[in-house]
Amino acid sequence: MITVNLTSKRIMLSIMTLTLASGCFDDTSEIKAHMAQVKATTTNYIAPMPEVHPFNHIAYSADDLRSPFVLPRPEAIQQKMQQMAGCLSPDTNRRKQPLEKYALSDLIMRGTLGDASMLWVLLEASDLSLHRVAVGNYLGLFNGRITQVSAKTVKIIELAPDGAGCWVEREATLNIVQSEESNK
Repeated sequence: MITVNLTSKRIMLSIMTLTLASGCFDDTSEIKAHMAQVKATTTNYIAPMPEVHPFNHIAYSADDLRSPFVLPRPEAIQQKMQQMAGCLSPDTNRRKQPLEKYALSDLIMRGTLGDASMLWVLLEASDLSLHRVAVGNYLGLFNGRITQVSAKTVKIIELAPDGAGCWVEREATLNIVQSEESNK
């Protein structure tokens, strides 16, 4: 049995050797014919380099101006503040109140509470939250301050920027909104 295995191994080895040796012939005529065909059909044209236009240098003319990426000098800030010192401006140190994150158009007057000595206004914000405010409270996006409250209206003085660094007062009014049930 051992001889059979050895014999079969020798036969297998000789078949593999013959197979590998058959791949080593020098017949490269097919490869040479293919290369000749590719060379004959390929063009040797290369597109010319694109024309290089001359570079026009433009001098940077803002060297003397402040860089927008650097904080201004403290003197420049102080000078701007002095120019605006005579202007009307909101109190930047005042703590913001909850209704100052809503535009006046997003606030609806729903009713009033209280008596003649102290009248509170119920305002509904766009997120359907209900707020109670009185004279002196702030609301709106432009530093609006409530100046007068009546049973049907709320008068507000807003400070709007005028574009020149100052602020101007403008009056706004919120009127009570009647519910659909009371209109029927």
